Amino acid sequence: MFYHKSCKPLFFCAAILLVFMESSPCLAADPDDNGKHLFILSGQSNMVGMDPEVSFTPAVTKAFGKDKVIVVKDAHGGQSIRSWGKTNHEFPEPTTGRVPKVRGDLYDRLMAKVKPAIAEQKIKTVTFVWMQGESDLNNTAYDAYLKELLGQLEADLNFKKINLVIGRISDAGLDNEKRRQGNLTIRRVQQEFAEAHPRGAWVDTDDLNDKKDGEKVVNDLHYSKEGYEILGTRFAEKAIKLITNGEK
Repeated sequence: MFYHKSCKPLFFCAAILLVFMESSPCLAADPDDNGKHLFILSGQSNMVGMDPEVSFTPAVTKAFGKDKVIVVKDAHGGQSIRSWGKTNHEFPEPTTGRVPKVRGDLYDRLMAKVKPAIAEQKIKTVTFVWMQGESDLNNTAYDAYLKELLGQLEADLNFKKINLVIGRISDAGLDNEKRRQGNLTIRRVQQEFAEAHPRGAWVDTDDLNDKKDGEKVVNDLHYSKEGYEILGTRFAEKAIKLITNGEK
């Protein structure tokens, strides 16, 4: 039998590659041209109030196909971003206000929904939709928490190029002297963070919370029924645009 001495290194390399492949863990998410588009929706009460099935899911389904989208939502009213971020970024560390006993507990609950939803699925894109901030008007490191939250998602999903859509908190409270400065700060941070992110976008919500008190228009903390429907549409439009632009 003919045998060339150069075959030995080739056999050795093939054996090493086989061992590596067998020992490597399966990825929770893996970019694939034939994969699905994962949309993760989270935040506090105004995300709670938005039903994805009304306007968000129909829009992304129309854009990409029913069998090509996975939508996972987990939101909780009255919660600080500290309940999603796992480490403290404020110094001195806050001891009053919306400070959770366990940092990151709501993030873990979110992942407990996301991971089963994507099990054994090939994922092409991941888009994180975030509607939160009213409980963080005194948070001096909101941008650091946003960065950490994205980092947590990237690590847990093993997916680096995550799209981000932020719902900028509305104009509720701008006429309240105690809430005004904090509200303006969070609005600014959210907008700047989204614009600086290479795959980021933000949506305006100032017209979604207008409610009438007699003849007077009140900027309520929560949105109207129509407002939540519009919010879902706007989130979908931004998400679709980020995905299609990323494919060019």
